[in-house]
Amino acid sequence: MTEQKQQQVLDAMRHIIDPDLGKDIVSLGFIKDLAISDEGDVSFTLELTTPACPVKEQFREACTTAVSAIDWVRDVTVIMSAQAPKKNNPLAAKAPGLAKVANILAVSSCKGGVGKSTVAVNLAYTLHRKGAKVGLFDADVYGPSLPTMVQPESIEVYQNDADMIVPIAWEGVKLMSFGFITEASGGGPAIMRGPMVTQIINQLLTTTDWGELDYLVLDLPPGTGDVQLTLTQLVPITAAVIVTTPQQLSFVDVVKGIQMFDKVKVPVISVIENMSYFACPSCGTRHDIFGKGARDRIVRQFGIANAHELPVRPEISDFSDRGRPVVLDKPEGDVAGVFSDIADAAVMEVSKIRHGGLARPEVRFDPGRGIVVTKANGEEKVIPPARLRRACRCANCVDEFTREPILQPEDVPENVYPENMQPMGNYAMAVTWSDGHTSSIYPYEQLLEM
Repeated sequence: MTEQKQQQVLDAMRHIIDPDLGKDIVSLGFIKDLAISDEGDVSFTLELTTPACPVKEQFREACTTAVSAIDWVRDVTVIMSAQAPKKNNPLAAKAPGLAKVANILAVSSCKGGVGKSTVAVNLAYTLHRKGAKVGLFDADVYGPSLPTMVQPESIEVYQNDADMIVPIAWEGVKLMSFGFITEASGGGPAIMRGPMVTQIINQLLTTTDWGELDYLVLDLPPGTGDVQLTLTQLVPITAAVIVTTPQQLSFVDVVKGIQMFDKVKVPVISVIENMSYFACPSCGTRHDIFGKGARDRIVRQFGIANAHELPVRPEISDFSDRGRPVVLDKPEGDVAGVFSDIADAAVMEVSKIRHGGLARPEVRFDPGRGIVVTKANGEEKVIPPARLRRACRCANCVDEFTREPILQPEDVPENVYPENMQPMGNYAMAVTWSDGHTSSIYPYEQLLEM
């Protein structure tokens, strides 16, 4: 009878679907330690992929409602839990400090001064506020920002008995930066060549005793140079977040960043447009003081749906300069709300990556049929090549300011065909056409809609 009741409880929750993974919470193994008393009291643990899951309360409520509807159930107790961080991959043997780090998030930009470190710090503390165990690593040796943006009482860096570097803990987040070492020794610029810089980054990152972390946030230096490539080869980065500004010039740099991470097989899960607009405090009117269009173009061209806007707000830089992230001092403010959305999106995308939810469709060119798009369930869609060529949204085909089409349908020959197709990250396909057009990028969502 007990086994029948347990099965009845599990069946009652099979309709509760994880929105990211597209599977029910029972088949995903989220239900643990199910117990039923003779009086009809039901208790179980709901073990999610991360304590920072943005829909954990919805899961709890849905489970309680579903099980309470069973006629013999008197009371339901749901204990919320999260999967313990596991070894990231075999590379952890070469990076002992990362052995218990579950996910590594890289925050990157291809140019300096866009607010990348501000985003990295506030993202880390937002994830911590949501219940995750978080570390933050400042990978910029020449211009470390972390010692300015946080102000721990002590910045002493030392090794423990296992010859591991002990991270600095402040407000619940573990921190490490080359800047802490130079500050403790009296400050001064880092004057050294590239190979020495990568050695320092390697040592600080891999031999810091991070312990159990749900997320380690890497604040990368600007650009796509030695440090970025070294880190992507050294440690298994789960995903990347790119920070930019509204100027059209910044769009070019975002493309470089996406292409760099694509080459090293790191999915870009989010783009954050900092200083996106200014909202007048008196009348609430929005002013796009640095221009508009880069964010929308990224979404349109690359299919990266998680594109967020951070406004120009004096308190963001003010709190950063005073060593206090804005999400800590104004946790209920609108800026903290944006960072909450950024963190939720990152958590959901990482969950997809970890559980295979980012399975992209197969796209191939069949000369006898056209461009064949095959979904994960085996369903096929066929797109005529000329139709897809005419649907290109690149800057050569669509005006980036007015969004009016530049390419005219009659300019595309009916016999056009793709000479080369290759994935651009996890969200889009890059196509080189027989008419000489080389800048076409089609989000998978666009292909499926066609």
